[in-house]
Amino acid sequence: MSEASSPAASKPLSGPQRGMRQLGLVRDIDLALHLPLRYEDETQITPIAQLHAGESAQVEGVVRSSRVEFRPRRQLVVSIEDGSDSLVLRFLNFYASHQKTLAQGCRVRVRGEVRAGFFGREMVHPSFKAVDASASLPTTLTPVYPTTAQLPQAYLRKAIASSLKRADLREVLPTEVLPQGLPSLKDALQQLHLPTAHVNLSHLEDRSHPAWQRLKFEELLAQQLAQTQARLERRALKSPRLCARSASTDAHADPSDLPTRLLKALPFALTGAQERVVMEIDADLSREHPMNRLLQGDVGSGKTVVAALAATRTIDSGWQCALMAPTEILAEQHFGKLVQWLEPLGVRVAWLSGSRKGKARLSTLQKIAELDVDLVVGTHAVIQEDVRFARLGLAIVDEQHRFGVAQRLALRHKLDDAALGLEPHLLMMSATPIPRTLAMTYFADLDVSTLDELPPGRTPVVTKVFSEGKRDEVMARIRDEVARGRQVYWVCPLIEESEAVDLQNATQTHATLSAALPQVGVGLLHGRMPAAEKAAVMSLFTQGQLAVLVATTVIEVGVDVPNASLMVIEHAERFGLAQLHQLRGRVGRGAVASVCVLLYTPPLSESGKARLRAMADTHDGFEIARRDLEIRGPGEFLGARQSGDQLLRFAHLQEDLALLEQARRVAPRLLAQHPQAAQAHMDRWLGGKAEFLKA
Repeated sequence: MSEASSPAASKPLSGPQRGMRQLGLVRDIDLALHLPLRYEDETQITPIAQLHAGESAQVEGVVRSSRVEFRPRRQLVVSIEDGSDSLVLRFLNFYASHQKTLAQGCRVRVRGEVRAGFFGREMVHPSFKAVDASASLPTTLTPVYPTTAQLPQAYLRKAIASSLKRADLREVLPTEVLPQGLPSLKDALQQLHLPTAHVNLSHLEDRSHPAWQRLKFEELLAQQLAQTQARLERRALKSPRLCARSASTDAHADPSDLPTRLLKALPFALTGAQERVVMEIDADLSREHPMNRLLQGDVGSGKTVVAALAATRTIDSGWQCALMAPTEILAEQHFGKLVQWLEPLGVRVAWLSGSRKGKARLSTLQKIAELDVDLVVGTHAVIQEDVRFARLGLAIVDEQHRFGVAQRLALRHKLDDAALGLEPHLLMMSATPIPRTLAMTYFADLDVSTLDELPPGRTPVVTKVFSEGKRDEVMARIRDEVARGRQVYWVCPLIEESEAVDLQNATQTHATLSAALPQVGVGLLHGRMPAAEKAAVMSLFTQGQLAVLVATTVIEVGVDVPNASLMVIEHAERFGLAQLHQLRGRVGRGAVASVCVLLYTPPLSESGKARLRAMADTHDGFEIARRDLEIRGPGEFLGARQSGDQLLRFAHLQEDLALLEQARRVAPRLLAQHPQAAQAHMDRWLGGKAEFLKA
């Protein structure tokens, strides 16, 4: 067994071994799939006389002088000649081994970037090795791999070359599922690790080379297989079949039907998109296998009422429902709205969070276990070990992408009724719309419902981008809004002063605004405040007793104050695009024209400019999501879903859509007709990461 694939020995790991573990290079196949960042051409020698400043080149010559100089600082200065001219090699950091290899009279092969030095051409810290006059040149390009400080390129190259010989790279996929014209996996890896000198380097670098296409397809197929398998496994599970009477206002609706009674009690009518999504969810709940549906919609599209109708359908069928949100503020917003809508209809709603302790918590837990509660609303406390549901039929997870992998897996394990052999239905909600290609890749085991229509009465928000030099103008606008009886949010990225990062902070801004607006109430809200204090401040702002609320991103989702007409986001360049869009959604919730001011501190990075430009250009959450995916890539866009482990290393969601479509088409057929090949392919590519795809 190879060193890379053998169990850890009892003796301590060397630096390179630790570096390999850090990069996840444990199996031979891991090393084989660790591909170069770029290549160096060591297949030819350039005469020194033909070197040009700014280019990288390889030369070979004999050392004519080698000395240590001390001005302006200690350095090793070496001069080599090749018969056409001379070249200076300069080393600011060097060891005795450098001096030994670069001693006068030694023949060396040197590669580096050419500079125009004071005494002629020179290279600073080039790579070098001793050679003899008959030493042959490589016939392939030299790979440069992603690595760590502990793992030298030479060690990594040797380990990868060795693993390529040992790794099992046999074809496991039937020929009919592969795109035509692509090399075998073994040939593809050989071409990528050691391309020949005449290869089209641009095709390697832009990943359009057939060898890259083969690896991208294999990676995408592994993901689609895992997702399809997860869907099939879920279809094999049983869940309660909830009554399928449709929640509607048509003449055939049962007037005693709880969803119908809720619809009649609401002060607004559903949009067409909401009606369509309610029907999709109703159809799922009526089936005997668990629903696994993602409900996505832009800020203010009305996801909560759809969730409420799903909950009433569940409760009307004699089962319980749980709704879990990532923050207490968001959970409290849901709780308040659901109590207002459902308690008059006789629905028993309970609150459960980490701050609820003692007898009140024990009483709530007992009621949940004894079926004296129909709907439980709370934070991650809902999935704690001591929470026992009598008949849990539906779990709703809001802002599901903000829960870590471990929490979502714990939730799925929590939703398991061993006594009845049933698993509850699952509805996940997200106000961060997911682009189609991302949903196809990372959420292929989910059914996706989309609310693509905003309720009437929502006013578009005007977005303005100002540098912090215009802070006085922003303060004047705040005074105007407050004078008109409107309310204002001011969002800051930090809670209190930090020496590491010089950002305007919430506590300082609160003090500044309080001094500037002595006649009005200015509140402060942040995540470190006790839950009761946060609730009190939020209540005062909701009731209009505070005109200005200075907050951190705890108000990102769920907060609904129709009278708020101005949102100021401090250091907007520090926020993600999706987060900025969510924050902007806190205003424009009434009939009054609203403004979102993005204050930034110059200079802006290119990604910072792109984010602020996107915010000014569009209010469409799906377009925002598309641009956010382009700027950040899928790993960051999905937040904690992969728990820091990027599952797409080679494929690009926009550029490789055709390969993704083909992988989607063949995955179900491969699982059905060649299950062993499908499993071998997933084992090769995903190892232990398949569960993260299903989380």
